[in-house]
Amino acid sequence: MDIVVKGRKTEVPERFRKHVAEKLKLEKIQKFDAKVIRLDVEVSKEHNPRQADRSDRVEITLRHRGPVIRAEAAATDPYAALDLATEKLESRLRRRHDKRTSRRGSGRIPASEVADTVPGAAVLNGNGKLGAPADEEPEAPAVKKVGPLDVQGEGPLVCREKTHKAAPMSLDQALYEMELVGHDFYLFVDSDTKQPSVVYRRHAYDYGVIHLEPDPFVEEPPHGAGGALGS
Repeated sequence: MDIVVKGRKTEVPERFRKHVAEKLKLEKIQKFDAKVIRLDVEVSKEHNPRQADRSDRVEITLRHRGPVIRAEAAATDPYAALDLATEKLESRLRRRHDKRTSRRGSGRIPASEVADTVPGAAVLNGNGKLGAPADEEPEAPAVKKVGPLDVQGEGPLVCREKTHKAAPMSLDQALYEMELVGHDFYLFVDSDTKQPSVVYRRHAYDYGVIHLEPDPFVEEPPHGAGGALGS
């Protein structure tokens, strides 16, 4: 695994490069993720005296076979910023590792044994699918209002509405913002077309972009309308 240290509008001293190699413990990072290919460390400096307490910024980008993992921090000097960014990176790697481990699980119960192990659990019906216990009759699901939608039972629909103010930006800036927040997609207003758009991650390092424009021949969207992200 390579560690690449570079400066943006600032010089990176050799002493700091050596400190980066000592601070970023490769064996510890590879313990959380053995598929790491490269670590990029970018150092930048803010020359505004009003931001003296955040004058030095360090951004660490971990590249592997999946989506990149990024952590950044700002402090009064690059060494303190590196310490903060390293803590954030290790925390994200630890949460990601624990999440993968918990998904694998241990001691899972086969579906055919659930009814014998868990009281009142659903049982397998004649089609081999889970249904209501044999001694209980299914109740009609309750209907509740979630935002503008009617939801039966407990979902599984979770509806939450958010409205954000967004300045128009270029496609390159949208890709950068998506990587910065660590998401697989990013909504934005295209500065060239003025259209609502979304960039999304496809395979490896490929990205896709979807633009929305009104259809003058459609007065009301049909049931189930909407675009799907391509694979």
